[in-house]
Amino acid sequence: MAVLRKCARPMLASVFVTGGLHTLRDPQRVAPAAEAVTAPVASRIPWLTEDPERLVRINGAVQLGAGLMLATGRVPRVAALALAGTLVPTTLAGHAWWKEKDPEQRAAQRTQFIKNVSLLGGLLIAAADTHGKPSVAYRTRTAAVTGRRAARRTRRDATKALSGAAGDAAETVRSLTESAQNAVARQQKAVARRI
Repeated sequence: MAVLRKCARPMLASVFVTGGLHTLRDPQRVAPAAEAVTAPVASRIPWLTEDPERLVRINGAVQLGAGLMLATGRVPRVAALALAGTLVPTTLAGHAWWKEKDPEQRAAQRTQFIKNVSLLGGLLIAAADTHGKPSVAYRTRTAAVTGRRAARRTRRDATKALSGAAGDAAETVRSLTESAQNAVARQQKAVARRI
């Protein structure tokens, strides 16, 4: 499975590395198509710029960086999620096949749209891949169960120890009381003999 990951990740990342590099070199090529998506996104995220060319550059930089990270296996799950996040606006802006009037253009855009949806599915699988190790959620649940068991065991042991200590303390008090009563009785006998 490790060999499969080492081969599949660069294959999946290649389209993002090349696309991101082309977009960084020539953002004017795709900025007009991105305007339909940049305005709604920028209106929902106040700190984001409304300049389509700048947003296209940011998108290209994220695709290039995350693509290289995925290809080299550096934090691949985070890289796959970042690529998935960039793919959604790219697909909506660049491949809106439902807006095309020409049947050939419509078919070509539909094919590109479906290709991007397929890439999104591959990225989501890559984001969920734990290399055969348990997920964080599983490890958290397991740690919680183990912690609860340890707490119950500690409580039970502490209860036994306190019960034992209480019993030992009660026995000690009884023993001291008997010793004190015996000492008082001896003293009374000794005083009675002197009289």
